[in-house]
Amino acid sequence: MSDISTGSVRVAGETAFRVRMQRTFGTLERLVSNPTTVLGLIIIALMMAMAIFAPWITEANTPDAYQMPRDWGAVRKPPGTPGHILGTTNEGGDVFYGVVWGSRTSLQLSLIVVGSTMIIGTIVGSIAGLFGGIVDEVLMRIVDVFLSIPELIFALAIAAVLGPSFTNIIVALSMVLWVKYARIMRAQVIQIKQNDYVDAARVVGDSKLNIYLRDILPNAVTPVTVQATLDMGNVVLIGATLSFIGLSEAGIAEWGVLVSEGQAGIASGRWWASTFPGLMIFLWALAFNLVGDGLRDALDPRTEGR
Repeated sequence: MSDISTGSVRVAGETAFRVRMQRTFGTLERLVSNPTTVLGLIIIALMMAMAIFAPWITEANTPDAYQMPRDWGAVRKPPGTPGHILGTTNEGGDVFYGVVWGSRTSLQLSLIVVGSTMIIGTIVGSIAGLFGGIVDEVLMRIVDVFLSIPELIFALAIAAVLGPSFTNIIVALSMVLWVKYARIMRAQVIQIKQNDYVDAARVVGDSKLNIYLRDILPNAVTPVTVQATLDMGNVVLIGATLSFIGLSEAGIAEWGVLVSEGQAGIASGRWWASTFPGLMIFLWALAFNLVGDGLRDALDPRTEGR
């Protein structure tokens, strides 16, 4: 009898694995069939390649590669100037250097903030959804307090208290953005744990941890993944805003800092110092929003078979 049960479990596991693989390939097929999603993926790939190969694309002339080198003999030079292909800022900072290394700064900002907020939000939301009762009530009231304050204003307040630093911007955004993932994860866990296959796992004596890891978590991460993709662009927008108003280190190779340094020259026709990093911020946010929308459509079960 035990052999029969073991065999049944093995067959069920193999069947579930095949179903997951079929769904994965179906999702990828729907994802790459969307032209706007492919465009977003291409932009992301190019920007990530620029971030990874930044040391080879540019030559750092400062001990800290994230600090833009200053050429005080080439201040406010237009694009096409020898040695400064995209021109220079009012302080002699090389715009091309800032744009290239700014991609690496933005990638680090996005990965750290989105990664940490996903982990924190998933843990908090899972605990609230699994335990319910007073635990759920307390955690969700904390989440409501965070959600009642606009993200940018909350992050601005925290970053201002901590002091001007790119690291403090990362800390501020991580403290603000986790609540969305907690809310999403809680709703998913509450919905999924009511399904018949979860009840069946309880009946056969599976532990709560096994049920969560095997049956609930894999089926709950889809909306969290979509939100994380969208936040990869949103985080850079908010981070650039905080840098623009002076909450990051001066002179750091970061797009918001470059836009801030170049804004004074726009009225005088020196548009390049703000335009090129501003364009990079726009493309970064656009690309991740295109991919996020495409991923949401591809993971929607109502699109299967279309």
